[in-house]
Amino acid sequence: MKEGIHPEYKETTITCVCGNVIETRSTKKDIKTEICSNCHPFITGKQRLVDTAGRVEKFKKKYEPKAEKPQVKKKTPTVVVKKATKE
Repeated sequence: MKEGIHPEYKETTITCVCGNVIETRSTKKDIKTEICSNCHPFITGKQRLVDTAGRVEKFKKKYEPKAEKPQVKKKTPTVVVKKATKE
C-alpha cells in the first residue's frame, strides 16, 4: 500500500435524533442521523402514516373488501287452481 493516500480512520460518534448514540470508527469525526436501528419503522414494526387530505382513508375505502349484502328471500307467486264444477 502506498503511504499518504489513505484517509485517516478514527473513532467517531453517531448520534440519532431519537437520542441513540453509537460508537464506531469512520473517516468522519461526528455523524448525526435522523433515523437509526432503534427508531426505524421497518425494524421496530411501528409505522406512522403521514396522511394529507385523507388519501390513506380514500385508498383503504376504495380497496377494502366489500361486505356482502344480506340476500332477501324472493316470494314465489301463489298459483290458485280452481276445480271445474259440473253444471
